[in-house]
Amino acid sequence: MIKLKLLFSFLFILFSPCANAESLSGSRPNIILIITDDQGYGPVGAHGHPWIETPNLDKLYSQSTRFERFLVSPTCSPTRAAIMSGRHPLKNGVTHTILERERMALSTYTIAQGLSSVNYQTGIFGKWHLGDEKFYQPENRGFNEVFIHGAGGIGQAYACSCADAPGNKYFDPVIRHNGKFVKTKGYCTNIFFNAALGWIKEVKKSSKPFFAYITTNAPHGPFIAPPSNTNKLKDLGFAEKQAGFYGMIENIDENVGLLTNKLSEWGLDNNTLLIFMSDNGMTGGGSGRPGKEVAKGYPFFNAGQKGLKGGVDEGSVRVPFFVRWLGKIKEGSDVKRIAAHIDIFPTFADLAGLKLDTKLSKQVEGRSLLKLIADPEADWEDRFLFTQKARWKTGSEPSDHMWKNFSVRNQRYRLVGQNLFDMISDPSQKFDISKANPEVVNTMRKAYEEFWNQARPLMVNEKVPMSKVRPYHVWYKEQLVGKGIPAWNSPKL
Repeated sequence: MIKLKLLFSFLFILFSPCANAESLSGSRPNIILIITDDQGYGPVGAHGHPWIETPNLDKLYSQSTRFERFLVSPTCSPTRAAIMSGRHPLKNGVTHTILERERMALSTYTIAQGLSSVNYQTGIFGKWHLGDEKFYQPENRGFNEVFIHGAGGIGQAYACSCADAPGNKYFDPVIRHNGKFVKTKGYCTNIFFNAALGWIKEVKKSSKPFFAYITTNAPHGPFIAPPSNTNKLKDLGFAEKQAGFYGMIENIDENVGLLTNKLSEWGLDNNTLLIFMSDNGMTGGGSGRPGKEVAKGYPFFNAGQKGLKGGVDEGSVRVPFFVRWLGKIKEGSDVKRIAAHIDIFPTFADLAGLKLDTKLSKQVEGRSLLKLIADPEADWEDRFLFTQKARWKTGSEPSDHMWKNFSVRNQRYRLVGQNLFDMISDPSQKFDISKANPEVVNTMRKAYEEFWNQARPLMVNEKVPMSKVRPYHVWYKEQLVGKGIPAWNSPKL
C-alpha cells in the first residue's frame, strides 16, 4: 500500500507542472502577446464584471498564472514603448500619443530586434502606434511580418505624421502589409487574429520559434462592433456607444477562443507561452461613468478601482495580465507582487536565451518575471514604479510639469501628488494617509525626482518640428495611382 502511494506521488510530481525559473530560462518557447486597446482591468467576466460575457477569457484566466497588480502607463503609446524597450516610456522619448511625441526613439533597441537576433520569427498584427514615419515603422524595428494600421486607431489622422490610410473604417480596412497596402474584407479584430493565425500556421512548419504580437485597436473608440455582438446589448437597453464598447470586448473574447482552439489543434499548446493584457485603464467613453448606470439596471463597473484611462490612479494603469503555458506553469495561480510593462522585455529575453550585454542592460530597467511565474510566492525585492501623464503642450518645458499628474507605486503604497494611499488596506484609494506617513511621502517623492532627472535628457521629441506630410497618406496615394490596392485574402485556417 505504501509502495502504491509512493508510486502515485511520483507520477503526480512527474506529470504536474513544476517548472522553476531556471528550467524556464532559455527554454525558447513560442511567445504570443495579445494586447487590447483601452479595455482595462474590469471588463472580464472572471474579474467580476456583472454582465459582460467573456467565456474564453475566463477559461484563459483559469488556465493562467495571473498577475493581480500588473501596471502600465495611462495611455497607449507609452505602454507600447515600455513593452518594446524594457524601460519607462519617457526614456524612449514617448510622452504623448500624437504630435510626433508618440515616436519611439530610433536609439531604442526593441524586444523584436532582440528575439530576431536569437533566431525567432517575429510578427505584429494590428496597432503599432510608435511612429508612422519610415524609420519608425515595425519592419525597421525588428519585425519580419508586419500587418498594421497607422496612427493610434483605424481612420485617425492628426496635424502631424500620425495618420492612418485615408478613409479607413473598422469594417473592410486598408492595412499595411509588409510595406504595401492591401484591402481587407470583414471586421478589423477578426482580420488581425486571422492574419496572425495564418502566419503562425506557416511559421510553425519551420524549426524556428515565433513571437506573435497581436495588438487590437479594439475596444478603442469609435465604439463599433459587429452587429452580432452589439444587438444583444442594445436589446438590454444599452446605448450605441456602450453596446459598441462591450460588444468589441465580447468579439475579442471570441477571437481569443479561436486562437486557443487553433493552438490546440496545431499541437502548439505545450510549447507556446500566451499572454493577455490591455494597454491602459478602461476608457470612460464607452464604458460609462463612475456613479452612474451604464444602462437602466446596469451599474458602472470598474472592479472597485479609482481612475480610468488617462489618469495616474490605480484604475488608470492596472490591467489584466494572464500568463498561460499549458503543462509548464501553474494554472489558477495569483501573483500578488507588483509588476509592470517594463518587465515584459527582460522576461521574453530570459525565455529566449537573449543575453543583455552591457549596453542593453543599461536600457532595460525592468525585471524578468520568470521567478514569479514559476513561484508566485518567491522572494521579490520591492521597488518604485512611476506613472506620468505627460500630455503637456508641445514646446513647453517638461520639467515645468514634473510635479503634475504623476504617481509613485511600491508594493504597499501609491503616492498621487501629495496624497498617499495604502493599496493593501485601501485598494479603492478612499483614505489619504499622507499626514500620518510623511517619511513615506518624502521617500517616494525623492525617488520620483531621481527618476525624472534620469528621464528628462532622453525626452528627444519635445521640440521636434511637426511633419509637413502624413506618410500613410503619401504612400497610399502613390500605390493607388501606381499598381493599385490589391485585395487581401484571409488565410485558410
